[in-house]
Amino acid sequence: MTLPLPLSPSAHLDTFTRDQLPPAHLWPTLEFTTPELRYPDRLNAATELIDTPAALFGPGRPALRTPSGEVWTYGELLIRANQVAQVLTEDLGLVPGRRVLLRSPNNPWTVAAWLGVLKAGGVVVTTMAALRTRELVPVAERTLPSIALVDHRFAADVRTARDTALPGLAVVEYGGGGPDDLVARAADKSGEFTNVDTAADDVALLGPTSGSTGAPKITMHFHRDILSIDNTFGRHTLGLVPDDLAACTAPLAFTFGLGMLVVFPLRAGACALLTESATPPHLAELVARHGVTALATAPTAYRAILREGAERRLAGLRVGVSAGEHIPRATWQELREHIGLRIIDGIGATELLHIFISAAGDDIRPGATGKAVPGYRATVLGPDGTELGPGEPGRLGVIGPVGCRYLGGERQRDYVLAGWNITGDIFHRDDDGYFHYHARSDSMIVSSGYNIGGPEVEAAIDTHPDVVESAVVARPDAERGSIVCAFVVLRDGVPGDAAKAKEIQDHVKQVLAPYKYPREVRFQSALPRNTSGKLQRFKLLRTAAEDEPATPDEPAAEAVAES
Repeated sequence: MTLPLPLSPSAHLDTFTRDQLPPAHLWPTLEFTTPELRYPDRLNAATELIDTPAALFGPGRPALRTPSGEVWTYGELLIRANQVAQVLTEDLGLVPGRRVLLRSPNNPWTVAAWLGVLKAGGVVVTTMAALRTRELVPVAERTLPSIALVDHRFAADVRTARDTALPGLAVVEYGGGGPDDLVARAADKSGEFTNVDTAADDVALLGPTSGSTGAPKITMHFHRDILSIDNTFGRHTLGLVPDDLAACTAPLAFTFGLGMLVVFPLRAGACALLTESATPPHLAELVARHGVTALATAPTAYRAILREGAERRLAGLRVGVSAGEHIPRATWQELREHIGLRIIDGIGATELLHIFISAAGDDIRPGATGKAVPGYRATVLGPDGTELGPGEPGRLGVIGPVGCRYLGGERQRDYVLAGWNITGDIFHRDDDGYFHYHARSDSMIVSSGYNIGGPEVEAAIDTHPDVVESAVVARPDAERGSIVCAFVVLRDGVPGDAAKAKEIQDHVKQVLAPYKYPREVRFQSALPRNTSGKLQRFKLLRTAAEDEPATPDEPAAEAVAES
């Protein structure tokens, strides 16, 4: 079934998101091919995520845990989400359709705030705590939130962003203990709230992507989309059960983390262990100590756990999920041989909210990502948009119940072709319909599961006073899949040595989220350019892959790498 347009009557009094949807003719094809994917016209995702599970599984069942021992039951989470909705509407004047920015590491109050916004008919804009002011400002300018709910430890950058771009933004902290703290405000509320009767196709979530140009693309997702990721990958591939305890290293601002820690556990009546940060060895320790049964993280973490000899701490897992990048076959085999764990690989995208190609159990074929998850279909497209046959690598195209809609729609044509969502990944399909990953087709650098836009890192490096120009590419790395490799031209007389390389790395960490910094810095006398002055990035990619100093054309140039 393909859902027809026009859209249902909106519950949004602030029509910003409806007004900013791309034109219908630029949308990808949307298909609803299983019974679970057929939704009523009126639907508030928060009802299905907390009100219904609290009634179905019982209010006393644990919903959220933290490593410190804090436990929230379904009933407590429901009350606190209702209290947040009351604060938003009664104290802060939120009306349906207005945007609320969230900034926090993974903790229970962030989940309550996220659900409370949906209950109140607001639109959530979740950002990572690691983002700096420079990265927050363009997101705020694009989404125009009226309220920000922020962990008190990460409020300074939000206030600076407010003063820079949104002078009317109401910033409410939580966790700090003050009288105006969200937690204190919530305690004064009854905890009873009637969820706004939103349309299934009202926008519920605006998700910033890591754009390869440095300028953020904002994906737009409906209330029904949030449930669709559970009615596809969650139900048919992951298969959580009420006794599961799920953990995931991705922040809630990544839709991978949102699915694994909020959507899938709550709809299954399971519990989520929320960790604000954890190194791979610490992650393995938490899994063993708390009895985690479902773990989702990047291949880098699994490799690091194996390298530390800590894989036995994962022996209690019932299911493991790997996403963010392709898991190497050797890593998959080692985990299978050492502890009997068959990792579920998967590929997803912020534009489609979660994983759409995967396999589990006996359907797994090591080395292959999997098949299209029930509810989706996928293909491989050639340069002219025609479908390619088995064994032929090309661009991955996907169609399902969720698809790309960029806020404003100006870059919609870059992602949608003849109804297909074009993810930017190169795959081939074998004779049995399994998809095998080759590479990214654009300039995005995928490192340890994080998408890093090269131009954004270049812009940060170029703000260093000693830098004349820079270029950033991906260098293959056995541990992280790829790392950010920066080629830098310095001012005359400035030595390109290890100390200067570290200085540039530290500078980038102060400007951007630290995970984006260049792990390798190579100094050049000039960057390679063609006769028209265009940067020859392919030469830098080749040089980085060969692990040799890059050259502008012929002369040798000095290279300095981070150890």
